[in-house]
Amino acid sequence: MPELPEVETTRRGIATVMPGRVLRRLIVHEPRLRWPVPADLPDQVRDAEVLACERRGKYLLIRFAQGIQIVHLGMSGSLRRVPMDEPLRKHDHVEWLFDEARFLLHDPRRFGAVLWHPAEAGPIEAHPLLAGLGVEPFAPAFTPEALHAGLQGRRQSVKQLLLGGKIVVGVGNIYASESLFLAGIDPRLPGDRVSRPRSAKLHAAILQTLSQALESGGSTLRDYVNAQGSPGAYFTLHAAVYERDGRPCPRCATPIRRIVQGQRATYFCPGCQKR
Repeated sequence: MPELPEVETTRRGIATVMPGRVLRRLIVHEPRLRWPVPADLPDQVRDAEVLACERRGKYLLIRFAQGIQIVHLGMSGSLRRVPMDEPLRKHDHVEWLFDEARFLLHDPRRFGAVLWHPAEAGPIEAHPLLAGLGVEPFAPAFTPEALHAGLQGRRQSVKQLLLGGKIVVGVGNIYASESLFLAGIDPRLPGDRVSRPRSAKLHAAILQTLSQALESGGSTLRDYVNAQGSPGAYFTLHAAVYERDGRPCPRCATPIRRIVQGQRATYFCPGCQKR
């Protein structure tokens, strides 16, 4: 599932093209995504200038004077720039057409979304999809102390708390496993048993993991590609434990173990990740 590094990589790609251009047409080829694409959305943005391309958590925000498009890439989606005359592929569901640029939302499982937040509805941060999100990991407010405070009083596993996005956003399944490995923390450890020193190690590991992912253009395990249609390289270059069950730990040679937490696969080293 595209998480913060993949969405931010996409945002950076579209932000080099869309802002300052007039969107001539939004063409909806398949409105039946996770939530139906609003029927009047093409009319709302026809011949409107894109002011900015932003991101909050795993949501792309395409800003216009009259409102903001909220774009979610779903479980396996991508938003890529294509030649003006390229034929549609199967699962290309929504099209942004500018005078000299064209973008397609590709979403095989249709778990993504293209929604509309009109300007009169108030700040985008109040939208129901965004209102409960935690702090951005690279924001000044995300500190070791803030992470430790967010884990206190929580009996749920630290891995599940990271995935929940209420403390910090963007630490998806791959990046949670890798961050906990770097920090030497067992993913099953209850949140309220993560000490201050271990919170500081986890904080540093999260920033290191997400920074590496951004530098590598995100992760591609299934279908994700960036705005230029290229796959991400994080998994190939940096992943130490994810999808490596049975292989030796790069630190201690103990076989990596796979378990399931909250219906998501978790990978860790039972030798050097302590409870």
